[in-house]
Amino acid sequence: MIFFPWQQETVIQRTQLILSSFEHWLGHSLFEHFGVTDVKTDPTEVSKQLFEADFIVVSHGTQADPILNYGNQKALDIWELTWQEFIQTPSRKTAEEIEQKERDRLLNETTTKGFCYYSVTRITSTEKRFIINDGIVWNVIDHRQTYQGQAACFSDFYFLMNKA
Repeated sequence: MIFFPWQQETVIQRTQLILSSFEHWLGHSLFEHFGVTDVKTDPTEVSKQLFEADFIVVSHGTQADPILNYGNQKALDIWELTWQEFIQTPSRKTAEEIEQKERDRLLNETTTKGFCYYSVTRITSTEKRFIINDGIVWNVIDHRQTYQGQAACFSDFYFLMNKA
């Protein structure tokens, strides 16, 4: 039997936190933000729907050097990683060294305000660079308002040409 990430209880729970936190900070659902109108209600089906969505969603935890703990299939494809590789990757590895200060500033602003819009350059596991336009990063919180990490989403991106 094939076991998909979205079927794992920890992923179902993380999906719920990602979605409820987005709605808390932005006042509307993540699915609605991307024009999805047929949203499931069963937590497992919602987990599958987010995992298979046609936009990118990622999140990391609360470690001193945060580790990615969620990426939907589009995120796995873009970063060219398997699920197991992805959830062991420090989130700082998604940005080039030159971008680290801007990444830190963005995450600090998000920590303070709850969410932030961004446009940045990121890098895949094979060092392909891409530009993200109109992304959103937000704090992931639980029902007690306890900080659980941060998540980000985007759909507008393009790869840069490699230097010859």
